[in-house]
Amino acid sequence: MRRISVTLHADDSSLPNLAEMELQGELVFVPFGGSNLPTWTYRFASLGKPEFFLLDHEVPPETEQRREQAEVINGRPGCRALITRKRSLENYLHPQAIQEVGQIEVAFSDFCPVGTIVAKKLYENGLHDRPWELLARRSQNRQTSRAKRWLNTTVASHMTADLIRQRDSDGEIAAWLTTIGQLAHSD
Repeated sequence: MRRISVTLHADDSSLPNLAEMELQGELVFVPFGGSNLPTWTYRFASLGKPEFFLLDHEVPPETEQRREQAEVINGRPGCRALITRKRSLENYLHPQAIQEVGQIEVAFSDFCPVGTIVAKKLYENGLHDRPWELLARRSQNRQTSRAKRWLNTTVASHMTADLIRQRDSDGEIAAWLTTIGQLAHSD
């Protein structure tokens, strides 16, 4: 989100630059995995500060669990939880940016496991004797985690405003940024 916000802010100054806001001490990012959501639902409540949660949609049954947690969060004053319309943040990235940065061609829909698709493609492009399908689940998960980190940092930094609009024609990301900006300035 931080990197994408920089790109969108440069294109539309009414959208907040989350990287700059973080540097100015106006907000703090606390990334956590979806399986830990119940733990984080009230973690900072005693601070009395606005909170924004962006939850990956994922696939059932996780989707319904996240909706329930979002309802709890949205019931707290000054807190907002939204669930992405796509499976995860990686689904908002454009295949062109992935190709330009990683020299791999991938295709995916809004609910494909992009991290796994990219991890497999990167693995297959390396010099490996063993097919992806024969890797231990733990090795596949590790490769997928690395791919997600790469996607959300390096590839996200190479997304242009036009590529973002192509992957997010409804302006969902801009709406998230607007909500974050409003919450940050409501305190």
